[in-house]
Formats: sequence, structure tokens, C-alpha cells
Amino acid sequence: MKLRCAVLDDYQSVAATAADWSPVADDIDVVSFAEHCATEDELAARLAEFDMVVTLRERVPFPAALIGRLPRLRLIVASGMRNTSIDYAAAERHGVTVCGTASTATPPVELTWALLLGLARSIVTEANCLREGGPWQSTVGTDLHGRRLGILGLGKIGSRVAAVGRAFGMDVMAWSHNLTPERAEEAGAGFAASKEELLETSDFVSVHLVLSERTRGLLGARELGLMRPGSFLVNTSRAAIVDQEALLDVLHRGAIAGAGVDVFDTEPLPADHPMRSAPRLLATPHLGYVSQANYAAYYGDAVENIRAYLDGEPVRRLGR
Repeated sequence: MKLRCAVLDDYQSVAATAADWSPVADDIDVVSFAEHCATEDELAARLAEFDMVVTLRERVPFPAALIGRLPRLRLIVASGMRNTSIDYAAAERHGVTVCGTASTATPPVELTWALLLGLARSIVTEANCLREGGPWQSTVGTDLHGRRLGILGLGKIGSRVAAVGRAFGMDVMAWSHNLTPERAEEAGAGFAASKEELLETSDFVSVHLVLSERTRGLLGARELGLMRPGSFLVNTSRAAIVDQEALLDVLHRGAIAGAGVDVFDTEPLPADHPMRSAPRLLATPHLGYVSQANYAAYYGDAVENIRAYLDGEPVRRLGR
């Protein structure tokens, strides 16, 4: 009898075509789910009859309690090579192998600039006015050239964002807990001695940090209050790095010019969530990693991981 593999949160129903599944077609039945499970009980019921799970990023937590409710589960494939939402110790106790996949930093870098440019030039407002017969030219765009771009986190993604900023003629400055002046210089950015200095002096602030206990709530009411009234905030990293209530407050008060957000405290975002109606907000439904090339890498490696597991030689193992 074939094993069963669940592909979770396949919102666009593209998992079957993003990769060639024929190498495992004789051994497993693949079932793709486009609807998100909002609770652990729903997820436990959905996965009860499955031996393998393919999940994207950190959309779906796999805590010890859930893993313990899935006695058939033997393999979890999570996209990317870092996932903090899986209890690896519990997986090992229950005999569940966890594997990752390749991923690329290019899509989130590109989306960061889509949001930043959309904010600076009021693209959505002007496009809607054009379609709906509104005013011809109702806003005055904010220039990038000569303005300061402050980057929180100068890793693989942040350093590429910095490179684009320099190409626009921006003054790029960066800060993170571990950043040194030497590393900043290597990436072509100035070094901010503190996050406060970066927030106070930047016209655009872009977040590119890993979520951890140090970065959770890093930008709260006090920090957002340091930003200039004409400045913009972009977060394509993790919602919890920015205090969501504090962000809503500064947007409603007009304390900053606007924010571009791709990540939220609850995903998918509930229909009545205040982020859906906040002023001065350009928001996208966590599209940072959603691209053809990334999906081909995710699902292509997922097939390889499943094949390797079936052959008794798992690859790209996580949590070891």
C-alpha cells in the first residue's frame, strides 16, 4: 500500500506543477490542501492518515503536542534550512525525520523594494485613482536619491537590500546586535552605533532580522516614536519583531508617513483584522518568498527528500 503525503497551505494549488513528482509517484499518494488549518485540533484531524508532510516556511507549527497526536507521521519536509516552529526533540522521540530544502534570498529582496517603491511613489493610491476616475496626480512622491536607508540586519537579505539602495543613490546605514563597523563597511553600509541612531536618522527603515528572543518586540512604541514623521517602515521579515499595536498606533496618528508590511501576527490574516483597514499601510499577504524559482526549489527538493527517505538515506536533515 502506498504511503500518503500531505502538502499543506498550497494556497495557489501549484505544488503539483512546480516540481516533477514522478520519482516518488509509485510509492506515495500526494494530497494538496489549499485551505489553512487555524487550530491544532483541525490540523491533527487533517493529518491523522498521513505518513509525510510538506510544509512551507514556518506557516504551520509542529509542537510536541501535535507530533504526539500523529502516530503515522514519519517525515516532515519544511522549505528552507531554518525552521523555529518545529519541535525537533519531539520529532526525534517519535521517530519523525525532519528535512529542509534550498531557498534563495532574491524574492524577499525584490519584494522589499516593491513595497518601498510603492510607498515612496504612492503607487496603489495613484493606480486606483486612475482606474476609478479619481484625481489626476493626487500625491507628490518621495525621492530615494540622497535619502537615508536604515537596515536592521545586514545578513544575506539585508546586504542585498543595501546594494540596491546604493544603486538608487541612497545613504545606507545598518545596525544589528552583532554587526561590526568592519562588516558594515564590507557590505557597503555605514555603521549605526545603536538602533536608536538608525531610527532617528533614517528616511526609510527596512527590517531583515531573524526572529529570536532578542529581536521579538525590538521595535515597540518607544522605538517607533523615534522615527521621523516623514519616514517609512518596511517589514518583510517577521511580524513579531515589530509590536503590532504600536505600529497600528503610529499609522493611525500619522506619526510616520507609512509602512510596507508582508508579515502578520496571524496568517492568513482574519477578515476583521485591523491591519486590513489601517491607514498609510501598503500590505501584501506574505509574498516575500512566493516566486516561481523559489517554489521550484522548495518542491523540487521536497521530492528529492522524500525519495532519499524512502531509500533509507535522508538528506538535508534539520535539527540534528
